[in-house]
Amino acid sequence: MKKREKIMKIVFAGTPLFAVKPLEKIIERGYEVVGAVVQPDKPQGRKGVLTPPPVKRFAAERGIPVLQPEKLREDISALRALGGDVMITCAYGQILTQAVLDLFPLGVWNIHASLLPKYRGASPIQSCVLAGETETGVTVMKTALGLDTGDMLLALKTEIGAAETYGELSERLSLLGAEAVVKALPLIESGNYTPEKQDEARASVVRKITKEQAKIDFSRSADEIVNLVRGMNPEPAAFSFLGELRLNVYRAEAASRPEGTENAREGEILSDGPKQGFLVACKGGAVKLTEVQAAGGKRMRGADFLNGRKAEKGQVFSC
Repeated sequence: MKKREKIMKIVFAGTPLFAVKPLEKIIERGYEVVGAVVQPDKPQGRKGVLTPPPVKRFAAERGIPVLQPEKLREDISALRALGGDVMITCAYGQILTQAVLDLFPLGVWNIHASLLPKYRGASPIQSCVLAGETETGVTVMKTALGLDTGDMLLALKTEIGAAETYGELSERLSLLGAEAVVKALPLIESGNYTPEKQDEARASVVRKITKEQAKIDFSRSADEIVNLVRGMNPEPAAFSFLGELRLNVYRAEAASRPEGTENAREGEILSDGPKQGFLVACKGGAVKLTEVQAAGGKRMRGADFLNGRKAEKGQVFSC
């Protein structure tokens, strides 16, 4: 690779594990990362231990200065002192003000985990899986004051596997985001690009997923339930109740109702035993729960859950 006369100085803003691979790839390509802007440490686990975010840990290992302002707009001087030419953001978690955007001569660019203008907002990956999409990708866009409304520099596409979960897709899109940003940086550095405006007629906005959305409604179709399970794996985990027992569901697949169960209620267990798998009636058919976890227990195959006689034919999940 031809040596650059002046190395572009990059400020990277990101917080979760999803953002680590793009940062790592930027460093591997020889760019100078003069600082990382990360959300503050937060309590984790039952004991509430204050835990640094993944990007902070990675940046510290590489000797990169880290800023963790409660509100970035109130710490402009520290950001300015980093002397960055460009800011790259990836799942940072704060909305940037015009004062922040104006600090960088080459602009602020965001790695967004969807094919914009669809799925703008806080939960693009989960929302895409929940909707049963078969294709997604990442978009590198110039940050504007609107929510993911900026002009697009480039996008990379990928197919979504029929059984792929939110967690699995997140890992792949993190790698794709890393690939996208190193394609984008030479264009940003040279100024040799023509950004594309987003088509507002095709735009959609998604909000942060709540735990309440993860409750399984067996009055829905098998495909809808399977997509819910995929979209909530690994967190917050799709769930339902058998009486007082909360059951998390991590894997499921569409199935047919066994003969003689055509009139079963939605949410009713249809299996005579573990050989049939953990079959539950739903709208228009059945769904097989292939990986489950009882409250306080470990994950197990749905058939093993039945084999332990923790559920029986005729019991009904609450909807």
